[in-house]
Amino acid sequence: MLRRQTTRNVRHKSLTAKGFSLIELLIVVAIILIIAAIAIPNYLSAKITANQAAAASGIRTITSASAVYSTTYSNGFPPSLAALGGIAVLPTCNAALLLDPQISTAPNQKSGYVFIYSPQGPAIASPPAGCVPGYQGYLVSAAPLSPATGTNSYCSDEPGVIHYDSTGSAIGAPAACEALPVLP
Repeated sequence: MLRRQTTRNVRHKSLTAKGFSLIELLIVVAIILIIAAIAIPNYLSAKITANQAAAASGIRTITSASAVYSTTYSNGFPPSLAALGGIAVLPTCNAALLLDPQISTAPNQKSGYVFIYSPQGPAIASPPAGCVPGYQGYLVSAAPLSPATGTNSYCSDEPGVIHYDSTGSAIGAPAACEALPVLP
């Protein structure tokens, strides 16, 4: 008799057991996939926008650092991004410690953008002792490494106005930079 009751109890438990069916699990997975399909493009768009803001900020920082370099060392504008950065203990005209090392050292990349600094005009004729000669002008630009990291490129020169190109192509000349729209 005891054996009969035990079998009956097992059958009763299996009929009333709580759990998820395969259909219910598939529905939950489908809902999660739909939410992910909606969220991922928004995430990528937000990431591109953040990278572009960081690139414009990097251009602004380089422009400010170039002005500080020019007034501090009386050597014109810096000869390179490396002269604005450096890892020395004390700042010098060849390693001014004004920029983040990520931007000032090769490959000069940060937040999905590559930063390019080009001296413009003639070199300073008589630089301070021990200094690499600076230049009369410069052009700094930031171009996206791929369309997934950004769609705009940015540039600036001595006046310090930041311009942008919505095609994302690299800007190679001051005249080309100044012909572009100004960043609001």
